[in-house]
Amino acid sequence: MPPRTLYQELITAWRLQRQANPALAVTFFAILAGLALLLTISLAHSLLYGNPGYFSLANYGGLAGFAATAAGAFLVLFLNKTKQLTQDALLGFAAGMMLAASSFSLILPGIEAAQELFNNSGLAALLVVCGLGLGAVLMLGLDRFVPHEHASTGPCGPEVRRISGIWLFVFAIALHNIPEGMAIGVVFAHGDLSVALPLTTAIVIQDIPEGLAVALALRATGMSNRRAILIAAGTGLLEPLGAILGFSIASSLVFAYPLSMGIAAGAMIFVVSHEVIPETHRNGNQTLATIGLMIGFMVMMFLDTALG
Repeated sequence: MPPRTLYQELITAWRLQRQANPALAVTFFAILAGLALLLTISLAHSLLYGNPGYFSLANYGGLAGFAATAAGAFLVLFLNKTKQLTQDALLGFAAGMMLAASSFSLILPGIEAAQELFNNSGLAALLVVCGLGLGAVLMLGLDRFVPHEHASTGPCGPEVRRISGIWLFVFAIALHNIPEGMAIGVVFAHGDLSVALPLTTAIVIQDIPEGLAVALALRATGMSNRRAILIAAGTGLLEPLGAILGFSIASSLVFAYPLSMGIAAGAMIFVVSHEVIPETHRNGNQTLATIGLMIGFMVMMFLDTALG
């Protein structure tokens, strides 16, 4: 029997994963189909009626996230060895900024936008809550159906033996950038810089340690500095793509803006709770990581108030 290709292994792994998680599989792929339909409608609407200035701002925001990831990767030239304590503190700081950004730059503005739409606080909160749930299920589905690896829990998703652990780790970091890019695109959809600037600032700041973490991990496998930097920087390319996706959805149907803010917030909170915080606590540095989280939360809250 000839050896199976990587594509065949992936198909088999996805089939087994779907059989093991039937309810999640149906829900996840239904959400993907709904988002694909909404995206198609949104892209057509954006081309016909969208504001090109806002679209450019969303692109710049996504590119800023990519640039920050690349800058973090470039730091590997100067920080060949970074203490684990420092890495955990930086990741905790990033987690705090993302939690505050989800609350102050996505959830609260989303509820305000929905209240203007429905003139009913209950319906407004319900719409954003539905978005939070959709965002969490979307990331849970990606966690189950995309091969990747967390340092704290090991390989996740479909088991594909051909993909090494280091590449699974790279995929995990790349997955982080999808909700971050979507969040940038969503907040720029209406051109409200008082919301968009603090959120984009938070995402850009926390992308730097992520880029460095990927580059350091690749260097540890014996990869050259140049190649490690290029691959680590490449993980940030999903941010501008996510920004286009978020902008297209949020700028079309009237209810899509607050709903998409909830989706982006739910996805970001899921990532922080499911991946970032466990990673910062696995080495016994939970106290410093928690302090970093609190500082990051306070810095983001200040930025949101000062820039808003």
